[in-house]
Amino acid sequence: MPVTVTPTLPAAGPAKVLRLARRDLALDGHELGFLRETPAAGAAPQALRERMAEDGYLLMRGLIARERVEAARRVVLEHLDAQGQVDRSHPLMDGYRAEGAKGGYFGGRREVTHQPDFLNAVESPELADFWAAYFGEAPVTIEYKWLRAVAGGDATSPHYDVVYMGRGTRERLFTCWIPLGDLTFDDGPLALLAGSHRLPSYERIRQTYGNADADRDNIETFFSHDPREIVQRYGGQWQTSEFRMGDVLIFGMFTMHGAVANRGPRFRLSTDVRWQPASEPMDPRWIGAEPAGNYAWRKTPTEPLEVSRRKWGV
Repeated sequence: MPVTVTPTLPAAGPAKVLRLARRDLALDGHELGFLRETPAAGAAPQALRERMAEDGYLLMRGLIARERVEAARRVVLEHLDAQGQVDRSHPLMDGYRAEGAKGGYFGGRREVTHQPDFLNAVESPELADFWAAYFGEAPVTIEYKWLRAVAGGDATSPHYDVVYMGRGTRERLFTCWIPLGDLTFDDGPLALLAGSHRLPSYERIRQTYGNADADRDNIETFFSHDPREIVQRYGGQWQTSEFRMGDVLIFGMFTMHGAVANRGPRFRLSTDVRWQPASEPMDPRWIGAEPAGNYAWRKTPTEPLEVSRRKWGV
């Protein structure tokens, strides 16, 4: 029987149904509940490390000054507007999609991700100070920035980040997921699988899938397209939240996560920024002004998810 975590329960009332990967889940505190918040101010570094070890994530409200995030949002929306993707019958900053707009992935697009107003948010002094305290030493952020403008209906299936960036430090490399806008559940926020980083029932997954490499193995990289299948077999609980500009969701390389489908009329703008101690090795694929990134992944047909899982025995 799967090991479970303590359920995170929603407020009383009808359960909202969210689309995660290819499955609808009710936000009822069973398979899907709410992320637990961690105070952004006043928490001792040791307490934060203990919370991370327990939950696999830190949800910190208002960690970055809102005006910094608003400025970064404008940079991205101006780029989308120049492509004709923004519905200008609404104010630009509202981020409504034009008819037929597909959004896009702009990771590594330095003309966007290295604009001063963008970097002022994602490499803000607030984040640098947080990580210096958390690590107890000088931090560094990976220069490559992962940036997405998610259009309606898009969702991301469950996966570990280590599959894409596991050739440097693994235990002290963290993802900072930063929403570049206020997000309701309809806008498609992130969802994390609490317990997937530590429960004994996930140990074989961590030792097999968690040691896969997107470029070396050319696998599909998602673990499943069905979030219910995972919790029913292995335990844990999917958790999500609505977000406001300035909020940051931090998690480790072995916390499984995906995205809720965007069912609203606006873009979901978000960026992933990775931080680690400066003293520890960095995955060479993401170093420099023109990093190789996942250079071999998908250059030939990928190994199907079902084949990989059968091979790993999970």
